[in-house]
Amino acid sequence: MSATRRQILAGASALGAGIAFTGVLSELFAGTAAAQTLGHTGYGPLVPDPNGLLDLPQGFRYSVLSREGDQLRSGEGPVPSHHDGMAAFAGRAGGTNLVRNHENRPTAAIRVPAIEGLTYDPEGHGGCTALALDSRNRVLSERVAIAGTAVNCAGGRTPWGTWLTCEETEDKAGTNGYTKDHGFIFEVHPTDPHRTGAVPLTAMGRFQHEAIAIDPRRGVVYETEDAFLKPFGLFYRFLPNKPLGGVGSLRAGGRLQAMRVPGVPDLSMIQQPGTAFDGIEWVDVPDPLAASTPARLQDYGPNGITHAQKLEGCYWGGNCVYFVSSFAHSADGSAADHYGQIWRYDPQNRRLTLVIVFGPDTDVQLPGESPDNICLAPSGGLMVCEDGNGAQHVFGVTRGGEVYAMARGRQNLGTPESPEWGEFAGVTFSPDGDTMYVNCYTPGTTFAVTGPWRR
Repeated sequence: MSATRRQILAGASALGAGIAFTGVLSELFAGTAAAQTLGHTGYGPLVPDPNGLLDLPQGFRYSVLSREGDQLRSGEGPVPSHHDGMAAFAGRAGGTNLVRNHENRPTAAIRVPAIEGLTYDPEGHGGCTALALDSRNRVLSERVAIAGTAVNCAGGRTPWGTWLTCEETEDKAGTNGYTKDHGFIFEVHPTDPHRTGAVPLTAMGRFQHEAIAIDPRRGVVYETEDAFLKPFGLFYRFLPNKPLGGVGSLRAGGRLQAMRVPGVPDLSMIQQPGTAFDGIEWVDVPDPLAASTPARLQDYGPNGITHAQKLEGCYWGGNCVYFVSSFAHSADGSAADHYGQIWRYDPQNRRLTLVIVFGPDTDVQLPGESPDNICLAPSGGLMVCEDGNGAQHVFGVTRGGEVYAMARGRQNLGTPESPEWGEFAGVTFSPDGDTMYVNCYTPGTTFAVTGPWRR
C-alpha cells in the first residue's frame, strides 16, 4: 500500500502533471466495473484550445452545453451562476439527463429562478437545474429542478435514480435575509422535479453538507461536512427508516451518526498510506437539527469525536465508501499538513484505511493542491477536479497510478499579471461511458467532452 515512490514522467511540464503512486489504484477500484477496463497511461499532452475555453489531449473535443447568463430553454430565466456538483442519468433513446447544482449565496450574480412548487425559501438563491440531452449531446431541454435553497455544493445520486443536493451552509432563518433554516439535503428528480418538490430531509442533519454516497446493499447514506475553519467537520452516516425505499423514502426519517476513530481526534495526523483502524465507532448526533449548537460541536461523550478539515468528495466503490479530505493546514489548527487524502471505510469489517496522501511532505503530489470532486471513469481510472491555486485541471489517475492532466481551464477571470481561473466541479460520465461532463464554476459553464476514452 505504499504511496511514497516518486516517478517524474517525460514531458511532465507539457502534461501539467507527472507524479505516480504505486500499488494503490488496483486496490482502490477492486470490485468495480471500472477495474476490468482501466487504462494504463494518460492520453498525451494537452493541446491549447484556440477558443480559449478548455485544453484537451489530441483526439478529444468538447461542446458547451450551457453557460451562465444564457436563457434557460424553459424560458424561466437566465442560467444561474456557480455551476458545481452534478450527476448524469440515462435518458431517452440513448440520451442523458443531467442534474446540476448552483452554489449560490445571496451575493450571486444570477439566482436560480423561483418556481411555484419547487421553491423552498423565496430568499434562497441556490438550487439545481436539469438538462435533457439527446444521444449526440444536443440540449433538448433545460429547466429549474429546485429553487430557494442555499450554497448547493455537491451531493450524490441515489440507487433509484434521483439526485441528493447538499446545502453547504448553516445559516438560519433571519440570517443573510433567509426566511427558513438552511443546511439540509434535498432530493431532486432529474425529469419530474415536481415529484420530489422542495422538501428538506431534516433527519439527515443540518450542517455544512458537501457530498453523499449510498451503500447500494444496505441503504446507508454517508455524508461529508466541508468545514475548513476550526472546529472542523465530521464524517456521518444516516440509517434510514426505509432503506432503499425509492423516491421520497428518505422523508421517513432515520438516525444520524458521526464517525469516531478511537484515539484519533483529527484525521490529518495520519500520514502513512495503508494505515488502518479497526473497530470504528458510530455515535448518535444528539441534535441533528443543530437548533443551538452545530453538529460538529455537540457533546459526544468523554471520548469525543473525530474531526477532519475540508471533507469533500464521497463515492461508493465495490464494498466500501471513499471520501476526500481536500487539504489540511496546521496554520488553521489541523494536527498536520497535507494537500489531500482519500480514505476508505469498509462497513462490513468496520475498518477505516488511508488510501492516498497528496503532499506536501510526501512524494505523491498533484501539481497544485486540493482534490475536490472525484468520480470513477468507465475506462480511465479516477477523475479528480482540482480546487487550488493557479490554472485549474481535471486530473486522471490510471490503474498503474500515473497522474495526468485530462483538461485545463483557459477562462482567465483576472489579468495577465494576476490571473485567476474558475475551478472545475461536478465531473461525471454518461451511462454509456462515452462522454465526460464537467462544470467550470465561474463563469458557470457545462462541458461535454468526447473522444477515445477506451484507447
